[in-house]
Amino acid sequence: QVQLEESGGDSVQPGGSLRLSCASTRIDFSFNFMGWYRQAPGKQRELVATITSGDNTNYADSVKGRFTVSRDNAKNMVYLQMNSLKPEDTGVYYCNGRHLILGGSREFWGQGTQVTVSS
Repeated sequence: QVQLEESGGDSVQPGGSLRLSCASTRIDFSFNFMGWYRQAPGKQRELVATITSGDNTNYADSVKGRFTVSRDNAKNMVYLQMNSLKPEDTGVYYCNGRHLILGGSREFWGQGTQVTVSS
């Protein structure tokens, strides 16, 4: 059974920084894509950033230049460095891992970690 476990969520003031981490319970299970999504109260879950096993990254426009996604393939972990945080970054951040299989993919989600940006 593969599970993803996030950590690092907290309450910070605007302009502050946080680093989220996500670990897979199985180091031997590789993900072609890993990344972060978030869900604000009353809104749909949205993509924040993704990274491939080859370190190709993709960011939502709203976080470009402020957030950096990275991964450690040996440890099967993904990170999200968040700088210059804004109140609109508040939400539950979910780790996502996608493993490609013939004809489709298997997708895994963490339980989420709360990020609150408020003065």
